[in-house]
This record gives sequence, C-alpha cells and structure tokens, in this order.
Amino acid sequence: MEGIVHYDFLPPGKTIVADYYSLELEEMMKKLTVKQPKLVNRDKPLLLHDNAKAHSAKKTSAKLRELGLETLPHPPYSPDLAPTDYHFFLNFDNFLRGRKFNSEEAVKSAIENFAGSLSLEFFRKGLSCLPEKRQKCVDSNGEYFD
Repeated sequence: MEGIVHYDFLPPGKTIVADYYSLELEEMMKKLTVKQPKLVNRDKPLLLHDNAKAHSAKKTSAKLRELGLETLPHPPYSPDLAPTDYHFFLNFDNFLRGRKFNSEEAVKSAIENFAGSLSLEFFRKGLSCLPEKRQKCVDSNGEYFD
C-alpha cells in the first residue's frame, strides 16, 4: 500500500520464466529492505501475486521459501483479484489512451512518468478493494464478476 517497490523492463522478445522471476524477487527484496524494512522484518512478509507459470514453478517456490516470503492463495488467473489488473493497469490504460510512441525509450519514459505521478492514496485505494473482491469471488463460486 506504500507504492511501487520494484519494476523492471523485460527485453523485447524475452518472456518471464522461473529463473528470471527468481532474480526479480531477490531484487525486490533488496529494495524492500531499504524502502520498507518493517515489512521485511515481520515474521513472514506477504506477497500477493497471481499463479502464472513463472510464479508457481518449483524454482520460484523454493526462492520464496529462501526469501522468507508468504504468498496469499490465488485462484487460477483472476484479474478480478489482482490489484495490478483491476486498478493499476486500468488506470494506466487510460493514461496511455491515444498516445503513440516512436521508441522503446519513449515507452519507458511514459511508464516511469505514470508510476511517479501516483499518490500513496492511489495504491491504498486499489488494495483496500481486495477483501471485498475476494469475497465476491467466493460468493460467485470463482466466476468472473467485474
């Protein structure tokens, strides 16, 4: 709820696999240790991420245990329960609407400008919706609802 801790730009033509994701988790934890040490020092920091293949691979699970991270359970791909999908990217799509880019650097710059423009209230609002959305998921037997 305190904002973006870490992001990275995947090189064109590459996909996120368990090895890459494990390195990103390490980098995230380094940054989190500096930005939010109280979260790292709790018994087990909670990580909310979906269950994409790279996120649920054995290597990733081992890395999560090594880093002392606990993950919240997540049903099969469910954009209704991913704040990045239902809040961040929805707003990002609106920010990008009608824009055209002529270089990779221009795209990166737009992303960084958008991310830098967001208030802590933006992140708090997105995450505060999660309990209600999780309950809707339970009430709808796991079906999409938004």
